[in-house]
Amino acid sequence: MLEKMEILDVEKLVGDFEVMTKDAENVQRQTLKMILEENGCAEYLQNMGLNGRTDPESFKACVPLVTHKDLESYIQRVADGAFSPILTRKPITTISLSSGTTQGKPKFVPFNDELMETTLQIYRTSFAFRNSSFTVASRARPKGVCAGTATTNVFRNSQFKKAMTAMQSECCSPDEVIFGPDFHQSLYCHLLCGLIFHEEIQLISSSFAHSIVLAFRTFEKVWEELCDDIREGPNPELADLIENKCSRLSHWYGLIPELFPNVKYIYGIMTGSMEPYLKKLRHYAADVPLISADYGSSEGWIGANINPSLPPESTTYAVLPNIGYFEFIPLKENVEEHMQENGNVSFLSTEPKPVGLTEVKVGEEYEVIITSFAGLYRYRLGDVVKVMGFHNSTPELKFVCRRNLMLTINIDKNTEKDLQLAVEEAAKLIAEEKLEVIDFSSNVDVSTDPGHYVIFWEISGEVSDEVLKECCNCLDRSFVDAGYVSSRKVNAIGPLELRVVWKGTFHKILDHYLGLGAVVSQFKTPRCVGPTNNKVLQILCDNVVKNYFSTAF
Repeated sequence: MLEKMEILDVEKLVGDFEVMTKDAENVQRQTLKMILEENGCAEYLQNMGLNGRTDPESFKACVPLVTHKDLESYIQRVADGAFSPILTRKPITTISLSSGTTQGKPKFVPFNDELMETTLQIYRTSFAFRNSSFTVASRARPKGVCAGTATTNVFRNSQFKKAMTAMQSECCSPDEVIFGPDFHQSLYCHLLCGLIFHEEIQLISSSFAHSIVLAFRTFEKVWEELCDDIREGPNPELADLIENKCSRLSHWYGLIPELFPNVKYIYGIMTGSMEPYLKKLRHYAADVPLISADYGSSEGWIGANINPSLPPESTTYAVLPNIGYFEFIPLKENVEEHMQENGNVSFLSTEPKPVGLTEVKVGEEYEVIITSFAGLYRYRLGDVVKVMGFHNSTPELKFVCRRNLMLTINIDKNTEKDLQLAVEEAAKLIAEEKLEVIDFSSNVDVSTDPGHYVIFWEISGEVSDEVLKECCNCLDRSFVDAGYVSSRKVNAIGPLELRVVWKGTFHKILDHYLGLGAVVSQFKTPRCVGPTNNKVLQILCDNVVKNYFSTAF
């Protein structure tokens, strides 16, 4: 039986977005009202004393800011199968698992039909803006969804498949490959399917840039085996073509357009902790544009990339005001002055009050708070964003870092972004020898007195001790936080330590998380390994080849 395929009305999508973002404040009030009217009978909200009120002022006065830890007991009851209205009026029958790479273990997060609909709205909106710059032609292809594993609750949903068809974004791998239980076998089969349909591939995507880089690093190792399988397929002409293409590439530069000549762009989350993979991805992509995907988390979506022609490093996300209720905590501290009885003055730092979506200021940084349709109310996401501007009356945000991922020993405060910048600066020294940092992480070692930073590097080849010593010094000098520099100068923080690990060490970390039930498309390398990540720290420490201490101070 043939069915009529729905094709998205791109002009209508863009028009609806423009109308909504011109009245963002009112849309936010209506969105909060919808959430509270729908779920006001839930146990969690009943305990807050709202008594049917749905206005933002009452909501903020009655409902406290929370973290995942505050909600664990409620979510666990949902996960255990309770059907009473605990967080939402309608029972939540699906639980998502976060990647677990931030805190060392996955978190349970509620997932429902309403959250699925916001997911599709984000996808449709960003597609509408991408379509104006990068049109993907409609072609007959094998049944399937995106190449690469992804968040299972979304990709298994029938509405997702319909949406991908409407966006003309069906992909080449069948479900048996996408949802295969063995990641390594699935990845091999994804590559095989892609090569078989190499002339029809028009975009390459995965949830995170890391997954795409991992796929093509794997291709470098298994391309000859892939050609053998294709030849025995049998398709000897295609096997010969791929062999010829691979044999004439220099250091695999331009691999993607060489294999897939009709590819229009590469798509995935490329901001935040994914930025370190951009250099390698650009190496594979050559002139193929990289487009960063939309901004969200396991807990919910926030914004769409409506400026797809910008490079990933400059990507901003326009907040959709109808997919949740958003608040933002300013990261500038409020300092209150108090007079003591003896006349001395002390200062007490207090956290500023959250502001609304349309009250944020350009150039300022904030922590994101989300109230979702899936039972999270005034939930601290832990993300730090910077307001880069406004699209109509909704802000355009740039992701900065995770607030709780920080290297600190005493008065020093270095974020994930600070670490990334330090690594990029020091990596220039080995780039002169045509080598690269494959991946990296860090740890604060307080077993020494004084404590010191430890940076773990996996490098693509052999580097001399002299160069690595200078890399270590460069890392130390590149942390420019005033508290760190002053502490280093007086030896309140010890010399930075660079530990070089065996090749394949970070793949062992990936395998560790896969063993815990994570999926590759959700995986993010832990950039700061704390006490909750003892197993990861053990893997890193057990695979150290060389270590160096800074002499920069």
